Amino acid sequence: MDEKDCHDPALSAEIDRQLEIIKRGSVDLIDEEGLRRRLARSIRSGRGLRVKLGVDPTAHDLHLGFTLPLNRLRAFSDLGHTPVLIIGDATAMVGDPTGKNRARPQLSREMVDDYAASYLEQAALVLDMDRVEVRRNSEWLHALGFTGLIALAAKATVAQILQRDDFQKRYASGSPIHLHEFIYPLMQAWDSVVVKADVELGGQDQLFNLLLGRDLQKLEGQEEQACLLTPLLVGLDGTRKMSKSFGNAIGIREKPEEMFGKLMSIPDALMRDYWLHLTQDDPVDIDRALNGGTHPRDLKDLLARKIVSRFWGSAAADAASGHFRRVISEKQEPDDMPELALADYLEEGRIGLIRLIVLAGFAQTNGEARRLIKQGGVKLDGTAIQNERFLVEPKTGQVLKVGKRRYVRLIL
Repeated sequence: MDEKDCHDPALSAEIDRQLEIIKRGSVDLIDEEGLRRRLARSIRSGRGLRVKLGVDPTAHDLHLGFTLPLNRLRAFSDLGHTPVLIIGDATAMVGDPTGKNRARPQLSREMVDDYAASYLEQAALVLDMDRVEVRRNSEWLHALGFTGLIALAAKATVAQILQRDDFQKRYASGSPIHLHEFIYPLMQAWDSVVVKADVELGGQDQLFNLLLGRDLQKLEGQEEQACLLTPLLVGLDGTRKMSKSFGNAIGIREKPEEMFGKLMSIPDALMRDYWLHLTQDDPVDIDRALNGGTHPRDLKDLLARKIVSRFWGSAAADAASGHFRRVISEKQEPDDMPELALADYLEEGRIGLIRLIVLAGFAQTNGEARRLIKQGGVKLDGTAIQNERFLVEPKTGQVLKVGKRRYVRLIL
């Protein structure tokens, strides 16, 4: 801060207050002193900082791990700053190489637009979209043209890009690195220049991209953005980051009963992280609750109700808790079990188990259905079936159960 700001106790106290809120649950803040200076100017002028978060629309569904940077963006917004949510419709067509051992598949414009609409709908469950500046980076990246792209590429060296850990590993292992992947970090960094970001948010695996944004801003004569990094939420398996590809994710649009049941299955060791990152409870209160001698099952029930309430409301959370208690703890079938009419799908009175699971909506692909069968999670009228080629001869009233919480009653 400026020397005069150091002698203003009220200003210093307000900066400290904002930083405490902003940094909650983060793992690193690059250039905290620079952020303090910006906050001082913002408070004196009444003009909020421009806080950037970029998301590439590469799928329909967001999981709880995606909400960590969204929560930090909401915190900035609640403090009066300007959240700038960048929909990476141009970068998504290239594909972020972060953490990947091979190139991502390239998406079509139609797919990206479809995913983008879904992302914005789900982001509204966390953000007050009336206060969010939404931008699409195709606005400026598609307008660069070939000459502009060459000029952008000239702002970094191959050696600089190869510093990325994932590129180093792929290069050392002989895995191919495509030239368009080198461009991706520059595209994301250029977004910071265009929107004049004061702060950029991202997961801790995005550090290289965020620091490159600082480099490009400096080259363009802008003040370098501060970078706030959030952790990667560990998934249901308790070991790897939450990801749909790992099968350990909880989608923020999953039905309350499914979300609640998955949250009840997390390892005890994850409870504090989930409580800290997925609720608004004070860390002191969280630690008091976790160390107060309450049974872990009851703590998980409370935590799950808090998280489900956030996305579905308290009534749905209470109903999901009751459903879990009846179906899982007391081994009762749910009262409101959905029904699946099969008459139009049978061939000679039979249907393949894999197709049945997909039709029931318990798997999105045949491959996912096969994994569920091999894991022993598929039962028909209480009998486990592990033969993926099994042909079901359904009768009205039979119950298909997949996993611990998903049921459907078969109807002819």
